[in-house]
Amino acid sequence: MKALYLKSYYFPESLASSYLGTQTQEAMAREGIKMELYTPMPSRGIDKQTRKIYSKLRVEHKMDGMLTIRRFPLFAEKKSLALRALRYTLQCIKLFNRGVFAKAAKDVDVIMAASTPPILGPTAALIKMIRHKPIIYNLQDIFPDSLVGTGMTHKGSMLWKIGRCLENFTYRHCDKIIVVSEEFKRNIMAKGVPSDKIEVIYNWVDENVVIPVPKAENPLYEELGVDRSKFTVVYAGNLGNAQNIDIIIDAAARLKDKENIQFVIFGTGGLEEDIRGRISEDRLTNLSLHPLQPYEKVSQVYSLGDVCIVSCKAGLGGSAMPSKTWSIMSCGRPVLANFDKGELKTILESWGCGVFTQANDLHGFVAAIEALATAPEKCVSMGEAGRKFILENLTKDAGTKKYIDVIKSVAQ
Repeated sequence: MKALYLKSYYFPESLASSYLGTQTQEAMAREGIKMELYTPMPSRGIDKQTRKIYSKLRVEHKMDGMLTIRRFPLFAEKKSLALRALRYTLQCIKLFNRGVFAKAAKDVDVIMAASTPPILGPTAALIKMIRHKPIIYNLQDIFPDSLVGTGMTHKGSMLWKIGRCLENFTYRHCDKIIVVSEEFKRNIMAKGVPSDKIEVIYNWVDENVVIPVPKAENPLYEELGVDRSKFTVVYAGNLGNAQNIDIIIDAAARLKDKENIQFVIFGTGGLEEDIRGRISEDRLTNLSLHPLQPYEKVSQVYSLGDVCIVSCKAGLGGSAMPSKTWSIMSCGRPVLANFDKGELKTILESWGCGVFTQANDLHGFVAAIEALATAPEKCVSMGEAGRKFILENLTKDAGTKKYIDVIKSVAQ
């Protein structure tokens, strides 16, 4: 069996959920499934020297030859929305050409595509129409819903209508759609997608790699100059509009006179420079910003926090389910959510593994931080409950097996 992967980003680009793709591909290789992966030259979150190295590394073989990565040239990702849209368009044209005409892609049994950018799904659908191969679509973000939530457009606008047309076209031509939550499933079923076309597979964590690291043994405190004696609030992930980083900065501003509380943000994204500007402008000595760390350090990153944040802009909770939630729990740390009511709230409250506050509720968010800072025993017990949830529900082997089962069922 052979799979064609269409990817917008790939190693060494640093994304919070990159490990999911890598672990799925490792499981596929163990099952004897060969993979042809097409992706642009890397640019997100890497330096010029790394990009220069990979500009010469057009073809790469991994996993004992079971995975072949074929990179094509494309200008580096820019902050400008217009330039990013152009890059995505050119990328999808190149992916289409390779999916249809590349010799190495002609004998594939299944096409694997993800939801970023939103035109990648239609690209896969067009390849299917020519090659007559089934598609498995990995829906990590729901467009155009997420664009509405971030304020980039509004329901009923021309952009929204175009997004809905692209969405419907993609769903209609996919053979299986993998979604990351029951809320996602309900969302696309309401848009006419039949239930039997949808598979719910939660983003998992490798419970043997993402583990609790005791404070006394965590080297990040020294490496980053973080005070081990203070109550530490951690956010790690993308620094974009959807994540509502402003509420974290606002909370730090409200609490900057609380000498026992500090904030640590790890991330990269379009708002990074704006965030640095606010930290400087507001003189937030209680907040530090650091690059997103490699996956090998994920346990140290989340274990650095006495509590770790999962946040979104109001209205986005139904079209986003951050996989960082499970990494936080696997590290035995409580989740502090500033999120829309829904599945995340239910899990946190039913398992007692975190505190939920409504998206954009700054007062409740700040109050929760202050309360947790005075209740270390509660933080420990919630962290233990989160670790238990992962071990009983979201292990790596369980998650990757579900992917393999879907691939085999579609490619038969």
